[in-house]
Amino acid sequence: MTTWLLTGCSTGLGRALAEAVLERGESAVVTARDPGTVRDLADAYPERALALPLDVTDPEQVAAAVREAEARFGGIDVLVNNAGYGYRAAVEEGEDEAVQRLFATNLFGAVAMVKAVLPGMRARRSGAVVNISSIGAMVCPPGSGYYAASKAALEGISSSLRKELQPLGIAVVAVEPGGFRTDFSGRSLTQAATPIADYAETAGKRRKENDTVHGTQPGDPARAAQAIITAVTSPEPPAMLVLGSDALTAYAAVLDAQRAELEAWRGLSASTDFPS
Repeated sequence: MTTWLLTGCSTGLGRALAEAVLERGESAVVTARDPGTVRDLADAYPERALALPLDVTDPEQVAAAVREAEARFGGIDVLVNNAGYGYRAAVEEGEDEAVQRLFATNLFGAVAMVKAVLPGMRARRSGAVVNISSIGAMVCPPGSGYYAASKAALEGISSSLRKELQPLGIAVVAVEPGGFRTDFSGRSLTQAATPIADYAETAGKRRKENDTVHGTQPGDPARAAQAIITAVTSPEPPAMLVLGSDALTAYAAVLDAQRAELEAWRGLSASTDFPS
């Protein structure tokens, strides 16, 4: 039986994925900063679900969660790094302490979880790591520079990690969701306290008080959960899984623009070599 350890399961995609895993008859370690928010899952599946407190920025809680998961189920087959949140600010508006907290959760917390589960996966020569990123890492909207950077860094680590672990039988999948009907644009979204007027027409348009997308996103978290399960359990999991028609359109547009710019500047780029 496959055992999943999922971070950030209180709401949204993390909860939808935990529910889908349990409905499939598999085991799930469901975690949240407040374990009371996932207690109902453990109560509904007492034999196959374990609810644990987990703040991914707390090394002791990370170690304890992995230790308890392995003690209960014998090992962790799939790690899903879903814990994270958004932060909106023009780059100049970004508050140092807030940015450090963002990276501590979105990037370094995920890395801590990976490092904690890998010894067991390497010993078994099997497993999968799923890192939840965002289409924001690709499109980098104004006002989301710090959030996009935290997710782009996670994708960079995922790419190298995949190459390191592939010979050991361990898969790594980065997931780029588009807009899904979760709490991300509501409770899970923070922003700089003091806006700068000069950015009103760029970053300012994406401040929470000016954002009208919450509750109208096209993506269904339950369908996203099924897509992730399909990808992870496939014979050859993808390095990158883009979720949502909006994300597909945006991703393709960025790739096209990058290719066009690469070709436009090809001559200058190549001119920097020593003469042959």
